[in-house]
Amino acid sequence: MTIREQVRETVEYIRTCTKATPAVGIILGTGLGALADEIKKDTEISYEKIPHFPVSTVESHAGRLLFGKLGGRDVVAMQGRFHFYEGYTFQQVTFPVRVMKELGVKVLIVSNACGGLNPQFEVGELVLITDHINFQGGNPLLGKNDDTLGPRFPDMFNAYDKELRDLAMQTALDVKVPLQKGVYIGVTGPNLETAAEYRFLRIIGGDMVGMSTVPEVLVARHQGTKVLGFSLVTDMGLPDHMEPCSHQKIVAAAGKAEPKLTKLVKSIVERLNA
Repeated sequence: MTIREQVRETVEYIRTCTKATPAVGIILGTGLGALADEIKKDTEISYEKIPHFPVSTVESHAGRLLFGKLGGRDVVAMQGRFHFYEGYTFQQVTFPVRVMKELGVKVLIVSNACGGLNPQFEVGELVLITDHINFQGGNPLLGKNDDTLGPRFPDMFNAYDKELRDLAMQTALDVKVPLQKGVYIGVTGPNLETAAEYRFLRIIGGDMVGMSTVPEVLVARHQGTKVLGFSLVTDMGLPDHMEPCSHQKIVAAAGKAEPKLTKLVKSIVERLNA
């Protein structure tokens, strides 16, 4: 079965649960699921019930597709995402992004918890993603291209939409949420990086590192969906000042910083023209 056929079956099922046509899609990463509480939900669908959807195996990912209103606009949100390290293919990881477009999404807002590489960053800071480096050793666009989904050689110019980034920076100023800017490096995980790896990733231009986001952005741009991305710095990868870290600490740090992301994203959605 082709990806397009799978998307069609998935959308047909979702349409039995809701007729919503959200213009904004949101992917909530590790420890960032509480933004869902701000959504005035009309419909919640467990991933397990959705045809062709993977099921998140990470403890901090709830595994629900939410439909409702945020900032007065119709949105669909993934409360929990999928990762390559869970054993899924990149096509499976990004499948929900394909589905979102068919549901009406024109703007995709992605978020993640990340390790900070830039020594000017601190744990708990919110960072606007300006660009990314794909270090995940694969690409969801490999294989025969379906021209009805997008071009064979998609241009990654303006991968993280400049107008949306400008809107995010202005909104952050208006609502008094400190917002850094940086380049995100996507790696496979699931291990955290060694000191030597942190040093290397910083040398090649990274400001933060994580295990998600890049595949979803590649597919979004392939199909013409605009992208806005945020990272929450949950630990610092400074090779000469490393400390022990764990997934529990990362989730806890994300939870403490999340109110800033929630406030900012809600305010941005209110101002979108999508």
